[in-house]
Amino acid sequence: MNTLSDPHVSTSVLPGSNELRELIDDIAAGSEARDRGTADTRDAIERIRAAGLGRFRLPVSQGGAGASLPQVYELVLALAAADSNIPHILRNHFAFVEKALRASHLPHYARWLERVRAGELFGLGASEIGTQQVGDGDGNTRLVAHGNGFRLTGKKYYSTGNLYFDHIMVNAKTPEGRFVAARVGTRQPGVDVQDDWDGIGQRHTASGTTVFTDVEVEAHDVLPLDEDVRIPHQATFAQLWLTAIIAGIVRRIAADATQLLSERTRNYYHASAPRPADDPLMQQVIGELQSAAFVSESAILRAAVTLGDAFDSSLAGEPNEALYVEAALQAAKSKVAIDDIALRAATHLFNAGGASAARQSARLDRHWRNIRTLASHNPVAYKARAIGDHVVNGAPLPRAAFF
Repeated sequence: MNTLSDPHVSTSVLPGSNELRELIDDIAAGSEARDRGTADTRDAIERIRAAGLGRFRLPVSQGGAGASLPQVYELVLALAAADSNIPHILRNHFAFVEKALRASHLPHYARWLERVRAGELFGLGASEIGTQQVGDGDGNTRLVAHGNGFRLTGKKYYSTGNLYFDHIMVNAKTPEGRFVAARVGTRQPGVDVQDDWDGIGQRHTASGTTVFTDVEVEAHDVLPLDEDVRIPHQATFAQLWLTAIIAGIVRRIAADATQLLSERTRNYYHASAPRPADDPLMQQVIGELQSAAFVSESAILRAAVTLGDAFDSSLAGEPNEALYVEAALQAAKSKVAIDDIALRAATHLFNAGGASAARQSARLDRHWRNIRTLASHNPVAYKARAIGDHVVNGAPLPRAAFF
């Protein structure tokens, strides 16, 4: 049976299904081993592939789960609570799929979507260290004509997830100065995906270097960016995704703290109760962490609803500028608040666990390391300043990358 043409069959786990919960539980069970380096992250990604999660946003008639955008962000929260590396790895693929759905009328995206339906995953090659203005889209990667196609040469950094993927969408420039997106396969000759990321957190996202050396690119896999589908505030989806991962980590912190306190049997002689779980001060710590998780998740899901409405307006052929601005504003506000909430929560976790929580075997330091790494993708100060200038002076919000 061809599931891609059968409207009654879905080949992706469905939102809220037992299969999805089991997948997330399975990923959570191996998170500490992956952080220690005793389990391979590739195994988790292969389970994601087998579950068809890369098609989660596609309609059921196309082999997907028909998930709404808020359901996608609920998935991010759940995956991040299980292992924050996993949704970070998947961010560029989901961002690509979202764009491809809006641009499915273009021949390029129609072909690329067929690969998504086949279970393949897409990464990104965008950032370059040598550029002065971070996020301006410029760089030194070049695409030159060769025979009936092209050759691609350049070096990209922070290329999260490419190590685990099938394809990379590479931003490049032609000799004439035209910006393009080029699809290449990760296993093509001349493509070198290096696992050289050395960050303090998100250690298994493969956010390292990808080098392209005279890589063959077929003509139909090159799309000039001035012919691409553009929407207001293109980066909101990816930015909200990162903050959603942080919020998911806060959910895990609250759960870990609750478990730590419930398992503690010893307390200080001058504590309020012999049993830590009966100690009002410890109960307050848990209450504060649970509240931090609730507020963080609520902010993400509200922004996701607004962004979903904005995307729906584009799918209907009439992009609503006001909705896109509001979604960008809500995503930025979420980051400003959640970054601070999360870092404090990662510290307060140790108040619930006592000295034994600091053992390396517990791996609880990974929460702070992962939050700090994710939050550093762009400084919160620039977000806060842009929000202030917008609400006080009516200044437009930044519209390109990193906002």
